[in-house]
Amino acid sequence: MTTIRGARERARAEVTAAIKEAAGRQIAAEGATGLSLRAVARELGMVSSALYRYFPSRDDLLTALIVDAYDAIGAAAEAALAATPADTAPVDRWTAVCTAVRAWALAHPHEYALIYGSPVPGYTAPGDTIGPAARVGLAMITVVRDAAALAPLTPPPLDPALTDEAERLAAGLAPDLPPAAVAAMVAAWAEMFGLLSFELFGQFHRVVEDRDAFFAQAVARLAYGVGLPPRT
Repeated sequence: MTTIRGARERARAEVTAAIKEAAGRQIAAEGATGLSLRAVARELGMVSSALYRYFPSRDDLLTALIVDAYDAIGAAAEAALAATPADTAPVDRWTAVCTAVRAWALAHPHEYALIYGSPVPGYTAPGDTIGPAARVGLAMITVVRDAAALAPLTPPPLDPALTDEAERLAAGLAPDLPPAAVAAMVAAWAEMFGLLSFELFGQFHRVVEDRDAFFAQAVARLAYGVGLPPRT
């Protein structure tokens, strides 16, 4: 009985993977708004009713693809952090994480667009996406937390008007870090993805030529804005 159950589980996993791959090709060709369960079923030679046993709706399939993309880009960030020795300069650890995120984005532009591009009309991401979406940010927090354990952070002082918001962010994200550093880190996280989106979606065309160096310099400046110490 166990053998039969294992075979069924493997078969289901294989079909699920095939559905996701076909959906990914469709998104690459037509964008997320063009995703259709019927079209995916046709490509795979399935009847729609059979596909619905795996993904009851377009939104369920879209959510699965979004979670996979968030997990993949998060895993890239975490692997870069793990590969960087703890005694490396904090700004270099930060840059390694950001560079790994960029490398994944450049290698997977359609998946990146799915999670950081234009919202899909009519789709609201469920809570299942929150944990995977946080993985890159948590890797960046780890860099800052490790740096703070070695020496005090030196972020720019907060505008008094932002004090309450910074304290709220710190309480939810990193209560052990100064609110000014946490607020700067949230801004840096958003700015890094802004840089990536400009690069992937063509806004840097005929503007920035040496994009590797430009990105490295930009994310290092973001690190200093969070309060990480300069290289010695």
